[in-house]
Amino acid sequence: MPHPFGTHVGVRRLITAAVAAPSVHNTQPWRFRLDGSEVMDLHADPDRRLDVIDPRGRALHISCGAALLNLRLAIRMTGHRPLVRPFPDGPDGPDGPGGTLLASVAAEPAPMPSLEQAELYARIPHRRSNRRPFGRRQVPTPVRCALAAAARAEGVLLQLPSPQTTAYLLSVLRAADERLTADAGYLAELERWTSLRARGDGVPRYAFGPRPSGRGVPMRDFGLAGPETGRPVDDFAARPQLGVLLTSGDGPRDWLRAGQALQRVLLTAERHRVSASLLSQPMDMCVGTRTGTTGHIQAIVRLGYGPPVPGAPRRPYREVLTRTASPA
Repeated sequence: MPHPFGTHVGVRRLITAAVAAPSVHNTQPWRFRLDGSEVMDLHADPDRRLDVIDPRGRALHISCGAALLNLRLAIRMTGHRPLVRPFPDGPDGPDGPGGTLLASVAAEPAPMPSLEQAELYARIPHRRSNRRPFGRRQVPTPVRCALAAAARAEGVLLQLPSPQTTAYLLSVLRAADERLTADAGYLAELERWTSLRARGDGVPRYAFGPRPSGRGVPMRDFGLAGPETGRPVDDFAARPQLGVLLTSGDGPRDWLRAGQALQRVLLTAERHRVSASLLSQPMDMCVGTRTGTTGHIQAIVRLGYGPPVPGAPRRPYREVLTRTASPA
């Protein structure tokens, strides 16, 4: 089979899959650089970093890690195995013209992908961040186990907290959300990424979901930055089903790994028709939480069964890829 980086069509297919990943405020903080036809580099785009809620770049690395997982799956669909070198210049390497180099990815011939890999790849264009209220139906135990296994496959722990721990997490989420919404810098940053004009990034109005009433899950209210005419209010669930993604460390390598695990969890959820969205306010505020398990929380995922939602926009292919040499 042709090398995955060897043709324009092949490269476009890879990039299309990679950029379908979720990212904080849909900033899409990644750039790809194709070095000849042998290596594709993934860079963090410093111009898309959120200075208020992500001063350390944690969310940026997690977002890019999600794109890396998609890229890996797309390469497997070509009959090749991705060979990933994370941080080839070190996690504190200098910013190049394309931003900080997070990973270099090569490919070698390999057997065709497993059925699970093929199914996860097939779900990439269908995965959505669902900010709507979820129903009361419980996620079955076998599906919960599959989600935990997806995280473990990337060397990350997905904890499914008890009702008591969930109540604690909700209190922390609520306190962090209140602090954020009282921060003028946060509101200005949010407004930058929730413009009502047509664009290829940011969170569009149709993806906001109802305004949270404050009595249930403290959902991030993207609509704070825009008009509220006709927008409904909802309590959301008082007892949500949560998943907590934990890593042993809390540095760039851990964040990049967590992003890959998060995307594998989200694609696995989509494979089982489970809706998901992220609750990241405590991490945005650098608020410590305890869950009964040693580790650093990198993501809190709300799980359940919600209505279909449209996908968020994506930046044009030409904006995210640079080539040092064109494929055939």
